[in-house]
Amino acid sequence: MTRFTRAELEAARDRLVPDIVADGLRVLFCGINPGLTTAVTGHHFARPGNRFWPVLHLSGFTPRLLKPSEQGELPSYGLGITNVVARASARADELTAEEYREGGRLLALKVARLRPRWLAVVGVTAYRAAFDDRKAQVGPQERTIGNTRVWVLPNPSGLNAHWTAQTMAEEFARLRVAAETETEA
Repeated sequence: MTRFTRAELEAARDRLVPDIVADGLRVLFCGINPGLTTAVTGHHFARPGNRFWPVLHLSGFTPRLLKPSEQGELPSYGLGITNVVARASARADELTAEEYREGGRLLALKVARLRPRWLAVVGVTAYRAAFDDRKAQVGPQERTIGNTRVWVLPNPSGLNAHWTAQTMAEEFARLRVAAETETEA
């Protein structure tokens, strides 16, 4: 495991992690906000123990397990990554309600500009806070942003013990099938 100094981690709080996006993606995955490991490395979902990359592969979105440092390959699969809140933090509970609301507003503008077929927010709590939808559950949502459909996925953090990698992969696969079916139609 890579260890970072306190100074590196503190400096990471001020770094913006670039989105991995392109126009017209099949699915734009949206994390809550960058963790400090992500901010230090510049790679989304980089913290050891985060299950995003294994689940992405197990669900069939990628033909092999990608490392966070290979995130640039995602657009070739019609996939991208962004965040609800751009500010890095050690924990998502450090974010304010206002940051979530503003993040949701900016995310909607980004989605309207990029026009992905699906926006997949990883974390039901983040989705609820960003879009003021207290009753949202994991799965497809009624909300659309332009023509973009919205799906809420479980948070892949290792702290989310309610979901195993396998059950998470099954939910991600439901989205993959929906995105593929929509593409074929």
